[in-house]
Amino acid sequence: RRARKWVYGATGAVIVLGVLGQLGHLQEHVAQVGYWLGHPNAVKGWMTPWGTALAAGFGGLVDTSKPTLGMEILHFVGNLIFLSGLVAIMVITTRARATKTRRWAKMGVWMQGIHGLEHLSLMLSVWLGAKQAIGLSTWFGLLEPGPGATTYRVWWHFIANVIGSVIFAVALYHLWRERREIRAGFTAGSPVVGVPESVEQPSAA
Repeated sequence: RRARKWVYGATGAVIVLGVLGQLGHLQEHVAQVGYWLGHPNAVKGWMTPWGTALAAGFGGLVDTSKPTLGMEILHFVGNLIFLSGLVAIMVITTRARATKTRRWAKMGVWMQGIHGLEHLSLMLSVWLGAKQAIGLSTWFGLLEPGPGATTYRVWWHFIANVIGSVIFAVALYHLWRERREIRAGFTAGSPVVGVPESVEQPSAA
C-alpha cells in the first residue's frame, strides 16, 4: 500500500496533543498525592481548582444531580487523550514495525487501554445511578467511603498514571531516535520495515 503523507502529519499532531493532555492529567494526580501526604485522613480526594472547575463544567453539561459524575467524566476524557497519543505512535510506526518505538507504544496501548476501561466503568456506574463508583480502584464499589477508600483510590490512579507516563516517555524517546527510519516509511513506494516482502522471481522459460 502507498503511504499517505498526511497520516504522518496528523498522527504527529495527535501525539503532541497526547503529551500535553497527559502532562496536565499527571500533574493533577501528583497534586492529589501531595495533598494526601499532608492530609492522609481526608474523607474525600482533593482536586486542583482548575480540575474542580472542569469537573463542574462536565457535570453541569450532563447531570447536576450526581456530584461526582463531572470528576469521573474529566478523568475518563483525560485518559482518552493519553490513549490517543499512544495509539498515534502505533499508527505512525505502522511501516516501521521492528522499531523500539512501536514496541513501547504497544505496551502503553495495552496498559492505558485497561486503565481507560477502569475509568469507563467508574464513569458509567455513577452515571447510571450507583451509590459508589464501580471499578478496580474502588474494589468494585465494596470499599466504604472514608479515608481508607480515598487513600486506596488516590494511590491506585497515581501509580497507574506514573507507570503509563514512563512508558509513554520511553516510546517518545525512541520515536525521536528512530525518527528518520519512521519518516522514511512515508515516502512514496517505501516498504514496511521489519516485514519481509514476498517477491516472486520470474521463472526461466
